[in-house]
Amino acid sequence: MTANIYSSVQINTPSKIFICVNTPTKNYGVGKGRAADLKYIESAARMIATVSTKSKIVVEKSTVPVKAAESIANILKANVKPGVKYQVLSNPEFLAEGTAVKDLLQPDRVLIGGDQTPEGHEAIQALCWVYGHWVSKDRIITMNTWSSELSKLAANAFLAQRISSINAMSAICESTGADVTEVAHAVGMDTRIGNKFLKASVGKCPVVVIDTRMNSKLKKISVMVVFQDLVAAVSQKDVLNLVYLCECLNLPEVAEYWQQVININDYQRRRFANKIIECLFNTVTNKNIAIFGFAFKKDTGDTRESAAIYICKYLMDEGAKLHIYDPKVEEKQLITELTHPAISDDPSRVKELVTIHKDPYKAAENTHALVVCTEWDEFINYDYEKIYGSMLKPAFLFDGRIILDHQKLMGLGFNVITIGKRLQRPNVHRPYAPAPAQ
Repeated sequence: MTANIYSSVQINTPSKIFICVNTPTKNYGVGKGRAADLKYIESAARMIATVSTKSKIVVEKSTVPVKAAESIANILKANVKPGVKYQVLSNPEFLAEGTAVKDLLQPDRVLIGGDQTPEGHEAIQALCWVYGHWVSKDRIITMNTWSSELSKLAANAFLAQRISSINAMSAICESTGADVTEVAHAVGMDTRIGNKFLKASVGKCPVVVIDTRMNSKLKKISVMVVFQDLVAAVSQKDVLNLVYLCECLNLPEVAEYWQQVININDYQRRRFANKIIECLFNTVTNKNIAIFGFAFKKDTGDTRESAAIYICKYLMDEGAKLHIYDPKVEEKQLITELTHPAISDDPSRVKELVTIHKDPYKAAENTHALVVCTEWDEFINYDYEKIYGSMLKPAFLFDGRIILDHQKLMGLGFNVITIGKRLQRPNVHRPYAPAPAQ
């Protein structure tokens, strides 16, 4: 949904306008691969300036680099009409894919940043009043604009850093015989650290709750939401944005530090793919491999920056034939991701190597290996004895999310490989037919 569908009447009715458009990482020009592309932000700001005939509070909701609010304000002021005034606020969203409505209704905190002027404070309080209808005052934090913008990037960067730390530890565990799950549990018991996001793995309409259906107290709230995407898997994008910001501020050591957080994530995916190839006797050319899960996490159809994309890329580069199953990801979206120029330079080859399945058991038939890339709950409860019976032998299972019962699977006969620990496969005793009588 694009911002330019709204008429001047719709723009002029509310006193507050939320800009919630997409801010993808640039794939061209200066800052390619790191900087945020703000063309949709600029387009929304210009549209508001063009049609507004009354003063507005413009709320920057999208994930943006520091000082993006200043750019919005400059566009609005340069195109201002007589009698019209603007206040630009930063109100970053912290919604997670799959729990966005819950996160909005029960947020950890709400950040509101604005100019430290009387007019700016008045605008901040006006937005606080909106949130105050369902968020307690102690969870609404006000600050200056730049602090608000940087806080969103910092929060996602710290989260990505935590995930990269446990992923880096998983490589050490595999080399030493330690179990990353046990290490994570021990570390998480430290109250200074806590136990959240310490799980190693292979690889993150208008806002309908702000309307009269949510609460009768909100009937007089006048809010306009200009949006394109509700929520995204943004942690990596935000870290890249932070790296670019540090480079622009001439802080190369800081930029290098945050770049390593991204590098560890990339290393983990590459390492896992290499492990698959190595275990399959150092070649996967023309071998059938089942991929369970393509979304970046369970309970969503969002595939942006999904680890599965890169695992599939590395395996396709080696000539593997992939049989992919995901409960929610549509076939069109899956093919779009795998034929993206950054993933494959030959779309026709992708169609030759990839088969999409609606049934996980069909996806696993006659395959050499099964790879779990998303932690869908349903994967835990599958009939793996049936799956094992339909696969070629030796049958390999690569658990990239550490969600399955590895001992049970090895008892069935699987060669199980996972993240962060070495598994010893017990001898499997199978009955043999007696020799024919002489």
